[in-house]
Formats: sequence, C-alpha cells, structure tokens
Amino acid sequence: MAHPLLPHPLCAYPFYSQSLIHPPSSPSSLALFLTKPKPLLRLTPRTFSLAQPEHFPQPKVLAGDHQEDLLLKPQQQGSQLRNRVVFGLGIGISAGGIVLAGGWVFTVAIAAAVFAGAREYFELVRSRGITAGMTPPPHYVSRVCSVICALMPFFVMYRGHVDVSVTSAAFVLATALFLQRGSPRFAQLSSAIFGLFYCGYLPSFWVKLRCCLAAPALNTRIGATWPVLLGGQAHWTVGLVATLISISSIIAADTFAFIGGKAFGRTPLTSISPKKTWEGTIVGFCGCILTSVVLSKIFCWPVSLSSAIALGVLNFFGSVFGDLTESMIKRDAGVKDSGSLIPGHGGVLDRADSYVFTGALAYNFIKTFLPLYGV
Repeated sequence: MAHPLLPHPLCAYPFYSQSLIHPPSSPSSLALFLTKPKPLLRLTPRTFSLAQPEHFPQPKVLAGDHQEDLLLKPQQQGSQLRNRVVFGLGIGISAGGIVLAGGWVFTVAIAAAVFAGAREYFELVRSRGITAGMTPPPHYVSRVCSVICALMPFFVMYRGHVDVSVTSAAFVLATALFLQRGSPRFAQLSSAIFGLFYCGYLPSFWVKLRCCLAAPALNTRIGATWPVLLGGQAHWTVGLVATLISISSIIAADTFAFIGGKAFGRTPLTSISPKKTWEGTIVGFCGCILTSVVLSKIFCWPVSLSSAIALGVLNFFGSVFGDLTESMIKRDAGVKDSGSLIPGHGGVLDRADSYVFTGALAYNFIKTFLPLYGV
C-alpha cells in the first residue's frame, strides 16, 4: 500500500536526484525524503528568434567566375552564329550546284533530304508532347514510310508521276496497321498517311519542276553563253529557270521577313509562331515579289510581268504555309528544332519547311496557267 503522504509509485520525476518510487524505511529517511530535491538538469528560459534571410550564409560568388560567365556567353553566341553562317553558305553553294546539275544528281539529293526529313517527322510524332494526346504508329511503320518517301522522287524521275505509288503505299500502310497486334488507332493511320503526303509526295514536285519541264528557255541570255561541255543552251530549260526563281524567291522572302521583323516587327502574326510579325511578313512578301520580277527580267522568263508576280505570290504563300505547318508540329511536340543534323540550323525540316509546298504550287501554276510554259 502506498504511503499517504507520497505520490503514487508510478509517478516518477526523471530530473530529480532522489527516487520517489521506494518509500523511506525510517523517520530520518523520511525527513531526508521530504526535503526539496535538487534537479540534475537546470533549464533556464531563453528566447529564441528566427534568423532573418540576410543572416543566413550566402554562397560566395567569385568575381572571376562571374566575369568568366559573362565572357563565355558572347563567345557561345558568336560560335553559333559562325556555324550558322558557315553551314548556311555551304548548303547554299551545294544546293546551287545540285540545281544546275539536274537529272539524277538533283533527284538523289532530293531523295536524301526527303529520307532525313521523314525520319525527323516520325520522331516528332513519337515525341512526348504529341503522344500525350494520340497513339503514334509503330516503329516499323515509321521506317517503311521513310523509305517509301525516299523512293518517291525516283518514281517521278523514272515514271514522270507518283500518284499510283502514293496510293499503293497508303493501301499497304493501312493494311499493316490494321493487322498489327493490339487495337489499331485512327491517329496511327492519319499520322502515317500525312507523313507520306508531307514528307514524300509534296517534295517530289521539285523533281517534276526541275527535270520534267524540259522545254528550252530560248530567250535566256545566260544559256546562250553556257559552255557546250556543260550542256550548252539546251541545258537551260524552263524547269531550271523556274527552279532557280522559286528557290531564290523563297530565300528572299525569309531574309526580308527576318530583317523587317527585327526592324519594324510589332504585331504578332499568329500564335503558332510568336516570333513572326505582320510587319516582317509584309516586308518578306515585297522582297519575294521583287526577287521574282528581277530574276524574270534577267532570265527573260516568264515573259509576262503578271506571270512573274503571280509566281512570286505563290512562292511566298507556299513558303509561309510550309513554315507555319512545321512550327505547328514542333509546338505540339514541345521541341524547338526538328533535329540537330545541321549545326546552327537544326534539322532538315527546319531548313526545308518553306520548300515543301512551293514546288507543287510552282509546277501546277506553270503547267496550268502559263501557255507554252511561259516561253
């Protein structure tokens, strides 16, 4: 039984020097027991305050490191600009030589660019940004589509048209998707068919424009002095002149639009590509028309001024539409560039997006609306 003057045996005070669990056995012990125990630990109240943010130790930034970062940034920008200029000039000179050569050289170059562009397109389709809302085609379908796209320019060169091959390829792809394991999705079919159209069918019109319009441009002064070893005057065909004017007009449109946007750009053109402005687009349009008219006077083709202006208008709208289409694909994919094949320029689609639709527009305009091919 517990002592009446003592607390319950289970009530122990851990900081006391005397134990309260065992009762005293004698009166002297009781007196000692009832004396105020001394705590083993003395706790004194102390005021705590949270340190202010400025009191925390800040990481030391060396002045030399900061200056080094400031120096490296312009160097990196200068290196990117140098790569862009060097590779841009290299691509331009090579493309000019390929266009002048024509024939199989031009066709092989188009097929190589088409194959690389198709690979980049299907990589974009399989990117995280697009696959979050759709099901991409299987890898083997993407590879087959890339090969078919690369073969289309050769069909044009050999057969003169590509319509039958595109229809057959679309039927084969649809059958392969329907027979795959799992549940086929419409998104797989639509992205694969659009890949055939966008990466293979449309670029093949450049082969039709350059190689199939074989009527000689008789009034071209440059052709009259062209060396016989390089084909003589017969080498300068309507297809060659039209290809040179179209490519030059597209380059002028992009260049003038960039300069005009930097100098006067205020109003955004579209949310698809926020950097494009109405002011830059108008300047690019004027530059494209001017280039088309000037080159038509130099090459003496087309003879009509209205035909040269119409060709420039088609080239401009085809380049803008192709640029915005590729920007829309990249925006949905969540990437800045379609690839990294060309240093300073990105991928093949980044450089060739303005040319995808223009070849078809120029070819059909010349075949349909220019009597005697504009000669």
